[in-house]
Amino acid sequence: MPRDMIDEALSWPSRFWARVRLMAGRFGAERRGFGLSSKLLLLTIAFVMLAEVLIFVPSVANFRITWLSDRLTAARLAALATQAAGEGTIPDEVRLELLRTAKVRAVSWVRNNERRMVLPPDRHELIDDVYDFRAKARPGGPLNEITLRLRLIWDALAVFVAKEGRIIRVLGEPVMTGDELDIVLPEAPLKEAMIRYGLNVLVLSVIISIITAALVYFALNSLFVQPMMRISRNIVAFSRNPEDASRIIVPSRRKDEIGTAERELAQMEAELAQTLHQKNRLAALGLAVSKISHDLRNMLANAQLLSDRLGSLPDPAVQRFAPKLIASLNRAISLCESTLRFGRAEEAPPRREPTPLRPLITEVGDGLGLPREGLIDWIVEMDDALRVDADRDQLFRILSNLCRNALQAIELQEGASAKGNIRVTALRNGRRVTIEIEDDGPGLPQKAREHLFQAFQGSARAGGTGLGLAVAHELVTAHGGIIHLLDRQRGTAFRIEIPDRLS
Repeated sequence: MPRDMIDEALSWPSRFWARVRLMAGRFGAERRGFGLSSKLLLLTIAFVMLAEVLIFVPSVANFRITWLSDRLTAARLAALATQAAGEGTIPDEVRLELLRTAKVRAVSWVRNNERRMVLPPDRHELIDDVYDFRAKARPGGPLNEITLRLRLIWDALAVFVAKEGRIIRVLGEPVMTGDELDIVLPEAPLKEAMIRYGLNVLVLSVIISIITAALVYFALNSLFVQPMMRISRNIVAFSRNPEDASRIIVPSRRKDEIGTAERELAQMEAELAQTLHQKNRLAALGLAVSKISHDLRNMLANAQLLSDRLGSLPDPAVQRFAPKLIASLNRAISLCESTLRFGRAEEAPPRREPTPLRPLITEVGDGLGLPREGLIDWIVEMDDALRVDADRDQLFRILSNLCRNALQAIELQEGASAKGNIRVTALRNGRRVTIEIEDDGPGLPQKAREHLFQAFQGSARAGGTGLGLAVAHELVTAHGGIIHLLDRQRGTAFRIEIPDRLS
């Protein structure tokens, strides 16, 4: 093989680990601590090795039992050889060869409760431990069986740490019921055999662990970790610029929980991006409203001066409508000033006082041009003495918004020749005043019902903003009252309940 090819082959591991360290450095720079992939790899290796340990320990215990059983079998053959030759006729050379072949130091045969030394030792041996594998030494019962298994495992592990040169005694039944063998042997050959077996099992376990861990890691990594990392990366990227619709995650076609999470995340991000976009538009709209309110206030101030001069004319019609015109201008100027003062869509706290309700309803009808003879009837049913504890200007806005919506609903249905009824009823029930505004128009569509009282979403007509209901809901809530939609077969009906202030 050429020298350059050898150098290339030898340098490949170092280049590989250099690349791994570089990737690990980049990964560590991006993430502090272990990521999902690293944790999955470490846990997979740990659990596979734990499984291998749980397999290794019982297998070593079984190997020890098998090895000692082989010694009992070999000792039995040696005992049978001495029995066939006759008692006292085995030369020492043959006896030693039989003991060496059986790898024992002494053999005793127990038959019919009589013990006979068939292969005596050369010298007296000091026994370090005794192991009894006879059936009568094995207690019955599931719990006792588990205890026996644990004791055998403990005895097998103790061989690895036992002192050198130990002599053990083993009692067993290798032949048949009623016959027992008692052998004495050194533990060193057993320890050597168990070490060789353990090393073989260890090497095989490591190979199996690597293959199993790799398969489990790559399977779980592709099925779970990578999709979760994709979701987490998308969340981080989306959080940096949630208004960018291109950062919304594209869901996969998976039908499991991860696919569900991706679809729900995509829907949530789309709604959040849309909401933020709408918030920005509302902020721009608020700025525009503030600018318009500033100029509109000046225009209305000039109109107010003209209306004051108009009120001085002796014409009866002018004297009739001039106070209402002046009141409307004052209310519009106050609203513009409130908008400029707060600079946002918050209403000022209501300045509540006992307010006659019928004159206020009449003013609302006059402002909307109601009734319209032959087209739209304006029906007001309430006690002339009924008073409501409320802010007069804010209550006017509430009723005006609701009645205007009713009028627009009827006009939207019939066009220029619209015909219908708008009914306003009110009554006092204890310390609470209930007002109902009802029309016989087409009613609210389902979309408007789902987003009722939400600005820019609860409109029932094309081009509407839904601000009227949103403003009415906010003002009623500020009074401590409630407003809700009533069920009607035809048309739309709202009920307002305004409680009196607590004394």
